[in-house]
Amino acid sequence: MKYNCIEMRFLKNPNLTVAVLAIYTAAVYIYFFPRNNEMSTTEKWLTVGASVVMLALLWVLLRRRAKLRREREELSGKKD
Repeated sequence: MKYNCIEMRFLKNPNLTVAVLAIYTAAVYIYFFPRNNEMSTTEKWLTVGASVVMLALLWVLLRRRAKLRREREELSGKKD
């Protein structure tokens, strides 16, 4: 499976992936939350908090995945 340069950056750098998602999430919140009168203030803050928790969890999981990939590459390099 071939990837182009941008896709490889996203695959190899979890910080970049989470940063792009965080910027997108912030932009959506800035645009839509002031216009939403159906949700209470508490619900809006809970939604923001839940998305921050999900982004943090995603960051941790992607870092773990990158670490395992590096370890696997090192092991395969030592065996050759």
